[in-house]
Amino acid sequence: MVRHIVSRGLSRRDVTTAMVVSPLLTAVGVSTARAQGAPLDVAQLSRTLVFGSGPEIVDAVGALTTRGEPDVAAAMILALRYRRRETRALSHGLKTLTGYDASGWFDWMVWQEANPQVAPHYSFAAVKREVLGRLDPEFLRFLPNQDTLDSMKIRLEEITWGGVEVDGIPSLDNPKHISAAEAHYLLDDDLVFGVEIAGDARAYPLRIMGWHEMFNEVIGGVPVALAYCTLCGAGILFETQVEGRANPFVFGSSGLLYRSNKLMFDRETDSLWNQFTGQPVVGPLVDSGITLKIRPVAITSWKRWRESHPDTKVLSLETGYARDYGPGVVYQAYFASDDLMFPAMVDERQHKQKDYVFGIRDVAHSKAWPLEAFAGGAVINDAIGSRELVLIGDEATRTVRAYERRGRIFEASGDSATLKASDGIWRVGEEQLTGPDGTRLPRVPGHVAYWFAWNGYLGAESELYVAHRQ
Repeated sequence: MVRHIVSRGLSRRDVTTAMVVSPLLTAVGVSTARAQGAPLDVAQLSRTLVFGSGPEIVDAVGALTTRGEPDVAAAMILALRYRRRETRALSHGLKTLTGYDASGWFDWMVWQEANPQVAPHYSFAAVKREVLGRLDPEFLRFLPNQDTLDSMKIRLEEITWGGVEVDGIPSLDNPKHISAAEAHYLLDDDLVFGVEIAGDARAYPLRIMGWHEMFNEVIGGVPVALAYCTLCGAGILFETQVEGRANPFVFGSSGLLYRSNKLMFDRETDSLWNQFTGQPVVGPLVDSGITLKIRPVAITSWKRWRESHPDTKVLSLETGYARDYGPGVVYQAYFASDDLMFPAMVDERQHKQKDYVFGIRDVAHSKAWPLEAFAGGAVINDAIGSRELVLIGDEATRTVRAYERRGRIFEASGDSATLKASDGIWRVGEEQLTGPDGTRLPRVPGHVAYWFAWNGYLGAESELYVAHRQ
């Protein structure tokens, strides 16, 4: 079993190079020879692309290219990642079959995302299962066989290995917490995920969560899980108790990705879930109709969270795992880079791929606000569909909170703990705004994400805020 974790902060070129020619995927002596006039064995040739020797791979590419059908493109793209010495032959075959010219696995994966009409040959599923099964046999828990392939809500050819085994990024389940006064390891400007439910306030430092990407616990009597996709910059808090199910879901990280977004899994059914949407996409729950309810969470500095929540609990460094939880360690190079580590199609006409946005998904509408709109602690009166909102934030700490405003116009009061409206001063809370007469306006759940992730999943459905609309 592979027990390898990709070094945090690798470039996309490094990732492509670091994951090729695994000893588990070396040649198995498959011959591509066939009798004159015998039917072409596409399944065997597709397998040879990944598992054959160098000359066998070249022969297989030639035979499949002569066949002239692009349904083997997925197998060639898969081989590109792991058989780097045969890149020239594989790339030539892909160009011949598709009419497109790309420079390597990363760019061919983006092409594949953009061309869903090119369906893989039926044999691709078996090759993909064998590749992932050799990297970690536990992956086979999640992957469909030929009979269940059609039930998937995402494309098998776009599921990629993230460089870790199942639970290679371990979740924190009911982790140990300490008081704010005991959290000597935290610096004032360290960013935390701040959560408060029914008066129970918790802080989860990003420098810890970056190593774990998931927690499962109960806050204020509510079972929740924070799914943090470091690759897409999104930490989303889900309510895990679903109506009709006896127990809350408990989630882990599968080690698999989809369009540079983590695929989490639930430990009850081994279904794969889209971290960004909170929906099952592969496995027993795909037709369940479940969409996890999103709860409010805020990214902010430890100083600001501690000052506004002096009784907060905060994650202890005693997680049970040996990690370097120092500031600026986890994913340092990735966060500092403009590049993606894994393939995803990007529309940069409005924003750069790793610009931050704050997004809200309502019942019938979705909308994103660029984080730069909150520079200096801006207050924005806006709406999503017919639902009127006020958003307050600070680009410097990646903080945005949204609330219903119900006809009121709010403005900054000079104090981050309050807002000003025509009827007086309103107190800002984690669950609502509270007016001078006790009126409460509920908070609206949303989350921060990189632009490529928000636009990639919701671009066609989502509005985008522009400043002149206010």
